[in-house]
Order: sequence, then structure tokens, then C-alpha cells
Amino acid sequence: MSIIDLYDLFIHNPQITTDSRNCPKGSIFFALKGDKFDGNQYAGKALASGCVYAVIDNPDYYIGERTILVDNVLKTLQQLAHHHRKVLGLPIIGITGTNGKTTTKELLAAVLSTKFNLLYTEGNFNNHIGVPLTLLRLTHDHEMAVIEMGASHPGDIKELVDIVHPNYGIITNVGRAHLEGFGSFEGVIRTKGELYDYIRRSKGKIFIKKENEYLQSIAKGIEQITYGNGDDAFASGQVVSCDPFLVFNWKQQGKLHTVETHMIGSYNLDNVLAAVAVGRFFKIPAERISRAIAAYEPTNNRSQFKKTENNELIIDAYNANPSSMKVALDNFITMPVQPKAIILGDMRELGPTSDELHAEVVEQIKKGQFDKVFLCGEHFSKVGKEFSPFATTEAMVEELRKQPLKGYHILIKGSHSMGLEKLADIL
Repeated sequence: MSIIDLYDLFIHNPQITTDSRNCPKGSIFFALKGDKFDGNQYAGKALASGCVYAVIDNPDYYIGERTILVDNVLKTLQQLAHHHRKVLGLPIIGITGTNGKTTTKELLAAVLSTKFNLLYTEGNFNNHIGVPLTLLRLTHDHEMAVIEMGASHPGDIKELVDIVHPNYGIITNVGRAHLEGFGSFEGVIRTKGELYDYIRRSKGKIFIKKENEYLQSIAKGIEQITYGNGDDAFASGQVVSCDPFLVFNWKQQGKLHTVETHMIGSYNLDNVLAAVAVGRFFKIPAERISRAIAAYEPTNNRSQFKKTENNELIIDAYNANPSSMKVALDNFITMPVQPKAIILGDMRELGPTSDELHAEVVEQIKKGQFDKVFLCGEHFSKVGKEFSPFATTEAMVEELRKQPLKGYHILIKGSHSMGLEKLADIL
């Protein structure tokens, strides 16, 4: 079956599912494969559970005209999403970056939703499966979309932009993350830059931090809408305070707008200024931009502030890499609070340089004059012995149950797989 013919079926049955346990009546099941499962095996169950069609790529599971046999289910899903995107033709902002892409996406959504009927990436649907599923949720009622694109290997962003065809692009920043997959920091830059490569070819526009030398070096020949600290940026702003929440101001036509946010850390200034730049570009009134940013509250353990009976917590346990770890520690060091404790877990997927990069964090900790330091994980156990690290999160939790902290301001940060968010319940 051609993509055009499949699209005709989709138009009449516009719900997509990849889970045979969740089959709304009239939906189309795509039998995706994973390392430990084969969706083809569940095509019959999906049809019996309410799906009107099942798209498969193994002829052994063909059970009649309601099963649609293709060469590759994933590629078909991606091609269908791309065709749907072309048919609707609405403006799309594509966003990627080492740190801050999810926060920036949500800030953009908050601002743009004040004017447009907007679709944006939900949760972590930012990969080769999540992106096409998001695009297929677009309807004729939508006026714009913000699509987040993640990457852990060279070529990942190119694959996604070829599906999305964004009109506008944002790379929040580039840092040392997923080095196991990228091979080097240069590999990170090249891969993230695949978004710029497409925008350049398609004569689109990018929103870019004016002072970011890495990004500017790969943005030649692209029309820029800039944000940053200098008055020459399209969206210019400065940190006012961080105690603990970020307060910042931004300028428009000589008028200063001050915004009190619900976000921790001066490092979020770039994220909010990106949202200001996008809002201004799409002619959203300044007061509406400021209100939307002020109302936004981070979720999913991304720089969340939590006050318990015993302590005040900054929970930043969704992800961690050397870049985000450094700015989180720098911000915590400058906060005018005492006493301070840090609880850090390993940064994952850093490849052969992992021990070296964890050792850099340990050196930063030594200079931070923290009152309590708790480290856990394989790599911190190797390089942070002077802080009596724990091999596992569970061992650290057990110790903190025996000797609980009280009256501390605590930063909790580590890779999501370390499970540090569970500490919030015992602190």
C-alpha cells in the first residue's frame, strides 16, 4: 500500500496507537519492534480490541484485508507523519539542544498558546518514534507546532528534521552529553547542527543566543532572531535575582519588563529569553509574554523547588551531564542560603571519559564549601573517595534514613536512571 492510500485511511481513522493494550475504537495500530518485543505478534489482539487496521511488516501475521503489510512499520509511520505535515503546511518550530530543550519547549508553548491553537511535544516524545506520533496528532484546527527533537547518536537530528521539515529552529546549547554515542564534543556539535543544516537549505529562520560562540560558528548563512544579554539582541534580558527563583527583566522598545518565575537557577535565563524572542517575533504583546512565563511551573524533577517538613530541596534529577552539573552547582554555590548539602548521582552515557568528567565535578565540589556532600554511583565511587561515596542510590537512601538531614538547603542532581527523585520522600 502506498503512503497516499494509507493516508486516506488515516484521514478517516485519525487515531494512531502502538500499544495493543490501548486501542481506541477506530484507531490504526502500528506494529513497532523493540529489542525485547515484536508488535507484529499483537496485530490480531489490536484488531480484536477495537483497531480498524493494523500495519505490519511480517507476512506471517497477515490475517486479512484489515492488516496492511509494509516493508518497514517504523519507516511507514515516519513517512505517514511527514506526508501529514506537508498536507497541513502549518509553521513548525523545531527545538533541540544538550540542556534546556524541554524547559524551553514548554516555555515556548506557554507563550505561543496565548495567541495560537498550538500542538507541542508532550513528555519525552522527542525521538524517532515520538516525533512522528506527535505530528500525527496535528489537525486542521492547529495553527502552529513546537516539536522537540532529542539525539544520542550522529544522524539522529537529521533523521528527525527530514520528518518534521521545521520552518524555524532553536538549538538551546551544546554540551558534553551522550558522549558514549556521539564519540566526542565535536560529534555533539555536528549532530545538533543538523537542525541548522536543514534550516539553511530551506531558507528558514533560527532563534539563537547571540553570545553563544559554538552556535554562532555553525549558523553562518541563516537568518537569525537573536536573544541574549546585550542591547543589540532582538530579545535582551538580565538576571535580577535568584533567591531561590529566577527573577529577570527584558526590554522592548526601551521599556523594561520584570518577570518573577517559578524556575530555579540563573541558567534558565537563556530559556526564558528564547521564549521572549519567539513571542516577540510572532507579535504577542509584551504583557502576555511576561504573564505566560511567570505562570509556568517546571515538572518532572527539572529544577523543581520543594519545601518539606525538614528541608528545602532543589530536585534536578531528570538528567545530568557535565554541562548541566556545572551550572547547577555554580548556581547553588551563589545562592544566599545556609547550611547547604548536595546529593549527586552519576552522569550516565559519557563513554571512556566518564571517570575524568566525574573527577572534574569532584574538584568543583571541593571548591564549593558545602556543609554536607553525598555522592553515589559507580563513577563517583571511583573518583570521590574523600566524600565516602555510596555504590548505589539504595545504599545512600538507607544511610539518610538512619541519619536524616534537618534544616538544610539541598541540591539533588543526577541522571534519571539513578532514581534520585525517590529521595524527596525521605528528606
